[in-house]
Amino acid sequence: MAHIVNPERSYRLLQQRLDRNVTGAPETPVFMQILKLLFSPADAEIARQMPTNFTKLTDLARKLNRPADELLEVLSGMAERGVVIDIERRGERYFSLAPVVIGFFEFTFMRLRPEAPLPELARLFEAYFKEDDRFARAVFQHETQIGRSLVREEALPAGVNGEHVEILDWERASSIVKTATDAAVSLCACRHHASHLNEACDRPLRTCLSFNHGASMLVRNGVAERITNSEAMDILELAKANGLAQTADNVQRNVSYICNCCGDCCGMMSAIRRFDLRNAIVTSNWISDIDLSRCNGCGRCTKVCPVNAITIEEQQLTNRRKRWAVRDADLCLGCGVCYSACRHGALSMNPRPRRVFTPESTFDRMVAMAIERGKLADLILDNTEGLGYQAIGRIVQVLEKSPPYKAALAVKPLRSIFLDTVVRGIKLAAGPASAALG
Repeated sequence: MAHIVNPERSYRLLQQRLDRNVTGAPETPVFMQILKLLFSPADAEIARQMPTNFTKLTDLARKLNRPADELLEVLSGMAERGVVIDIERRGERYFSLAPVVIGFFEFTFMRLRPEAPLPELARLFEAYFKEDDRFARAVFQHETQIGRSLVREEALPAGVNGEHVEILDWERASSIVKTATDAAVSLCACRHHASHLNEACDRPLRTCLSFNHGASMLVRNGVAERITNSEAMDILELAKANGLAQTADNVQRNVSYICNCCGDCCGMMSAIRRFDLRNAIVTSNWISDIDLSRCNGCGRCTKVCPVNAITIEEQQLTNRRKRWAVRDADLCLGCGVCYSACRHGALSMNPRPRRVFTPESTFDRMVAMAIERGKLADLILDNTEGLGYQAIGRIVQVLEKSPPYKAALAVKPLRSIFLDTVVRGIKLAAGPASAALG
């Protein structure tokens, strides 16, 4: 690798590249320190030129004008450190640049790494995430998010008003675990991160579950430990017994992870409480209801709710004081942790009046997030070599399902005759176009 003449430029361009990702990475002095700890100048020069879409090693080598075998060695080392993501399909290696979250923050803290400056990184990430709201708002200030809440299945009623209640397989943690083609476990990145700040709670650490291609990638790079589906179910039950809420990959197909989250340490839940970003985690299709005739205001539900969605109110009656729990509908994740804590049968989980949208695939989620965040142009133009007709077809399909004003805002920066046509006839012209391309 040639000597990097201007490493500061490489780091600045890397930050800009990461900020074009759908989850963003606003520039701050703290973030630049993080990049310099995680990327050597040579790594930064490579990473700044990598697309977010998975790119074949040989194509990437041609783009960077590097021998493929030499580049493979460098990228494999970066993947082991968690700053790039790699997958293997049909004997070919594909690489993409890891975002900040879910990405190199988690991959840094999902394991013990004596050789890495974890205490310093923990302090810097804490400052970047929490000193101001720029990063949190870049990631979470929209409707489509990285993670979604899973309801505890034991909390679900058999029916409502005499009617059967449907819960789909991708809404069930048990189904996600049991049907995964591969499973792995690692440390909870958030609680491990907090432990280096002496702020961790006492919940179990070994609770972060990965599945399918995500599990295979993490195991190959030493980030996670392969386990059986049965062992994954045991970890899930242990997490629930410890009052942890389940947050999953916000997709219907090929779910890549289930986090077992606590309100004390979880970054997504912290964003909800600290910055009032109530959409930071997409809710489940369920919401808690409180039977005031059974509730005595004991407060157990308020203590376990990870986002402080339940408070206790009280009123002085003639000869006694009445206490009861009150649930904030806008905050409730529909996780069911409160149901498990209630000893009086006062809490139940009922269907939300309107079903929550869950993207079908990771690519669909990325497109929806890009549309909402005004980054569709970045998604397409940064991946001009990697996006084929199928990917463009998926983009059109997501545009079809978007409100017209969102689609129009997303397409405007592209100044594309093709996509302008799609938006003008969002239901008529785009339907046949997506069918032809998909």
